[in-house]
Amino acid sequence: MSASHPATPRTTAVVLAGGTGQRVGLSIPKQLLKIAGKAVIEHTLTAFEQADAVDDVIVLMAPGFVPDVERIVAKAGLTKVRRVIEGGASRNETTERAIAALGADAAPGEDVNVLFHDAVRPLLSQRVIRDCVDALARYRAVDVAIPSADTIVVTRTHGEDGEFITDVPDRSRLRRGQTPQAFKLSTIRRAYELAAGDPNFQATDDCSVVLRYLPDVPIHVVAGDEYNMKVTQPVDVFIADKLFQLASTAAPAQAGEDAYRELLAGRTLIVFGGSYGIGADVAALARGYGARVYALGRSTTGTHVENPEHVDDALSRAYTETGRIDYVINTAGLLRIGRLAETDNSTILEALHVNYLAPVQIARAAYKYLAETQGQLLLYTSSSYTRGRAEYSLYSSTKAAMVNLTQALADEWAADGIRVNCVNPERTATPMRTRAFGTEPAGSLLSSEAVARTSLDVLLSELTGHVVDVRRQDPTRGAGEASGFEQALAAVLDRQNAV
Repeated sequence: MSASHPATPRTTAVVLAGGTGQRVGLSIPKQLLKIAGKAVIEHTLTAFEQADAVDDVIVLMAPGFVPDVERIVAKAGLTKVRRVIEGGASRNETTERAIAALGADAAPGEDVNVLFHDAVRPLLSQRVIRDCVDALARYRAVDVAIPSADTIVVTRTHGEDGEFITDVPDRSRLRRGQTPQAFKLSTIRRAYELAAGDPNFQATDDCSVVLRYLPDVPIHVVAGDEYNMKVTQPVDVFIADKLFQLASTAAPAQAGEDAYRELLAGRTLIVFGGSYGIGADVAALARGYGARVYALGRSTTGTHVENPEHVDDALSRAYTETGRIDYVINTAGLLRIGRLAETDNSTILEALHVNYLAPVQIARAAYKYLAETQGQLLLYTSSSYTRGRAEYSLYSSTKAAMVNLTQALADEWAADGIRVNCVNPERTATPMRTRAFGTEPAGSLLSSEAVARTSLDVLLSELTGHVVDVRRQDPTRGAGEASGFEQALAAVLDRQNAV
């Protein structure tokens, strides 16, 4: 279904992916590099796929790599991408090819909205997309920019003596340009027609073409965000991967109780660590919606997750009795606090076996069953996974391993249709936590029921390779106020302060 009202111009996103990976030291274009389990360009295309204001997408890809993008589009089910064509030798030539393609597709007299976006800006927010499209209702050219936090200096090179500062512009008037850059098709087409007659034409972005050749056309500026970074240098790969890891992914809730019943009725769900706490609550919820649930734990069924035979037997029994296994969940874990130098070998081995080796064994044993149903494996991490702290070395490091295991398996098992996700609850009221810290102030902890509900939503979603944060609601903040970089920063601070 088209997102546009009949009276609203069609909006096409043009993803410019003509660059190479030379600056990040790659033999393939950087837009094909994998970050957070997916190619950079897939993250970018997904942003437009999810944008209600965007009707379709065209990709301009580096020569020789069009089939790679077509495979990514098909595998990810990106239905808005209607064409992948080769880009040119320069940014300007690539834009010209996009304009030609858009003109060929446009109906007579149609002046579509066009959003040109760098493929290597994979962290584009829905807010920025929406603001660009909204601005095109009033303006014919729109740029995205953020204030410069750094002082900008103008330099000149003097032979072998190197560079010298010649000017320091007023920083309050300086902005750092981002993308998308948005235009009415007729405007950007006319700017390039005029540029074609200039033998000295050269530009690194499209707004500068409008500014130079159509000086009477105002270029409106939409506020960007720090999150919308460009993956250009080797360090950018690391930063972008961490930002994806830290960004809060929301699991879409189902539309009412009947939807849960429809999706869970007749499904088989295995919960390791299901004796109490989050695992018991997940089991109870799923059972209430008609799922056949096997809640397994030391104190109830004598199931020790660190014992591979126990895991194999539990899965085999459930499959024999129900004929299928749709979801496998592991909430089992041990919280051992203490200085590593003073921790005995038996405690170390117990923590490693339960918190790390057990999930690995569960994943390996569950694979054949989940491949049959194209089901999901759900693991759990902790708010301490992003930063190890004194006396939490075993717990923090094993929980960090769950995030890497999730992302690796999501990629490894994608071809089999198996989804793998990880839930990251903030400090939660569970018996394990009470044993470690005693009774804590009422209202200071997340309820295990809330984590269980989010876990169910993750299981029933199409997400894979995601770390899904579960936090208490802040009554002082309106829904959707914080986004992008603010969410990631808040997540870092929360996890550094949490236990």
